[in-house]
Amino acid sequence: MICVLAGGVGAARMLTGLCQVVPPALMTAIVNVGDDLELHGLHISPDIDTIVYTLAGAANPGTGWGLADETWNAMDSLARYTGEGWFRLGDRDLGTHMFRTGRLAEGADLATVTAEIAAAWGLEVNLVPVTNDPLRTKVTIDDGTEVDFQDYFVRLRHSVAVRSVRFDGDDSAQPAPGVIEALQLARTIVIAPSNPIVSIGPLLAVRGIREVLETRRDRVIAVSPIVAGAALKGPADRMLRELGHQSTVAGVARLYRDIASVLVIDDADAALGPAVESEGIGCLVTPTVMSDPVAAGSLARVVLGATG
Repeated sequence: MICVLAGGVGAARMLTGLCQVVPPALMTAIVNVGDDLELHGLHISPDIDTIVYTLAGAANPGTGWGLADETWNAMDSLARYTGEGWFRLGDRDLGTHMFRTGRLAEGADLATVTAEIAAAWGLEVNLVPVTNDPLRTKVTIDDGTEVDFQDYFVRLRHSVAVRSVRFDGDDSAQPAPGVIEALQLARTIVIAPSNPIVSIGPLLAVRGIREVLETRRDRVIAVSPIVAGAALKGPADRMLRELGHQSTVAGVARLYRDIASVLVIDDADAALGPAVESEGIGCLVTPTVMSDPVAAGSLARVVLGATG
């Protein structure tokens, strides 16, 4: 079995590659819920939905999130009343959030609802939220104000500097059923190329997960989300610098060295291989930019080959 620690777009692309190499039914993706939010009376799980839509071949190819060929009538109507529309939800996407919210109100937990959504899209990958408990990423921006992650990422367009990040609920969040077992039994554990701070960080904050990864470090392979000092998507590079980390593959290695035995880096960073290894983690150099499914499949083969 293969286990993947997953954020949003980068993880979704990594999973599409892995599904070309490993039967999807033998894969478990443990997904970040720190980005989740309640808006317009709906429970929205952006990372879970991005992975579902991508694996189903239905994601918007231009953004990597949301659905292709979406319409926006509901949001346009809502903006008429509220004057706000900073978090856009497409008409078909709304159906997912309405279903999730209704099932949660009936008493189902998030893991159960996620499995139902994945099955409705015909997915065989075992898609599991890291926790059923409330866990929310909070970002303190440069003026000292603490905001929800989506306020920072979408409303403010991640254009402001970050002072600190914390995970509200991490003191009580328990792993969702099956999460610890999947990590303990996996032949290979892949840390997808997601933001180490706000996509992978919430997973590591849930009780017991970091400890399992430390004990299974020799089976954990991480893929760097930083290529040539920059993030391919999102603010990971700036966030690393603003929080006192190096925005390089060596900086990523330092964050992951206790929980992963190998860091996969792009050819563009080959010269930094010794710096990565000086952090006490193995280094594997290969093309990591998943520009299309073929590239994603090639990367997946290299990643899985790293543990034989």
